[in-house]
Amino acid sequence: MDREIKEKARVSASFYRNHLLEDVMPFWMNSDLIDTEFGGLITSVDRYGRKYNDDKSVWFQGRGLWTFSALCRKYGIRDEWLSAAVNAKNFLEKYCVDSDDRMFFQVTIEGKPLRKRRYFYSESFYVVGMAEYGALTSDKDALEKAEKAFDMMLSIWRDPGSDPFRITPKSFAQTRSERTAAVPMVLVSCAQILRRCDPMREEYYSRIVREVADSIIRYHYKPEMKCVLENVLSDGTYISNPSGRTINPGHSCENAWFLMSEAVYSSDDDLLAKALNILNWSLEKGWDEEHGGILYFVDAENRPCEQLEWDMKLWWVHNEALIATLYAYQLTGNTKYWEWFEKIHAYTFAHFHDKENGEWYGYLHRDGTVSHTQKGSMWKGPYHLPRCLMICEEILDRIASGEAPKSVL
Repeated sequence: MDREIKEKARVSASFYRNHLLEDVMPFWMNSDLIDTEFGGLITSVDRYGRKYNDDKSVWFQGRGLWTFSALCRKYGIRDEWLSAAVNAKNFLEKYCVDSDDRMFFQVTIEGKPLRKRRYFYSESFYVVGMAEYGALTSDKDALEKAEKAFDMMLSIWRDPGSDPFRITPKSFAQTRSERTAAVPMVLVSCAQILRRCDPMREEYYSRIVREVADSIIRYHYKPEMKCVLENVLSDGTYISNPSGRTINPGHSCENAWFLMSEAVYSSDDDLLAKALNILNWSLEKGWDEEHGGILYFVDAENRPCEQLEWDMKLWWVHNEALIATLYAYQLTGNTKYWEWFEKIHAYTFAHFHDKENGEWYGYLHRDGTVSHTQKGSMWKGPYHLPRCLMICEEILDRIASGEAPKSVL
């Protein structure tokens, strides 16, 4: 690899580590995140870290559990991180799992249920959080609960009729049966993390990762259109309406590095080539040439997007693109990916980072000005950004030292 890039990688690795440990995590540890009265995490905080909504995101009990456990795994156990993880874990187990084993989406500050969703994203974050914590602390019960929840998710994906959550469907599958790319995406990442956390079942989870990854390629990967479609018919057929034409560059970048990680793990050159195509297409279609940054949604035929927020710039989209471009450079040595990484890095730190109070804003207008000043919500909290900084530091260290690539999940 280029000597100049190796030196840049060495400097950048230190920058990413310091940004995580001296800016991002201190913001959260000094905020109203940790509820010492009722337990759990409150992620709805303003730019100063003060809560503005007492209700709790169930996603972020699991996401926060993963983040604090992963921090301890990577940097060594710190009492404040482990305490935050235990706080989230206890709240999850006590209040966030319904009697049918499906999970709530939102609960009150005391843990009373408010909202429950059809999709199983709450469960997916429960899985990764409990698995990471279980592996960190040798808590077999936590790991077993993660695996049980994952098995339920997998069963629902394979057979929607097995879903124990009996509710009127959101759409009529008998009229138009569809599938969405985000569902297999979270299944892949869950299975990859479970494989690392439970080595005794490595072969089992490897088979599942392959099954689900293959479905992404079979149904959503569209080389003739140079994109990954978010929504297709159940047999993968293109839907010529705004939903069917939707490209989510952030999801595609995230999918790309999940698949790259699997390609490294299984030494699969064909999967790697497809993952790189996904990244290339996402950057080509998603990058805003006028204002910089990556658009939230794009129409595959360049027709109007129905999503009113289509042209906004979101923090997590850029987090996933940073990981994907950096990983792609390490895997290929192609400097175009390093140039993309530097361009995205420059944009994000110029626009998302709150230099006065720490952490990042989550939502920008198309021109890069801040749309929402809060640092957390039901969807934003200590997850995408800390994960990005941890993984980028790890990849940058390997680039600087010339180490061989590894699976990053």
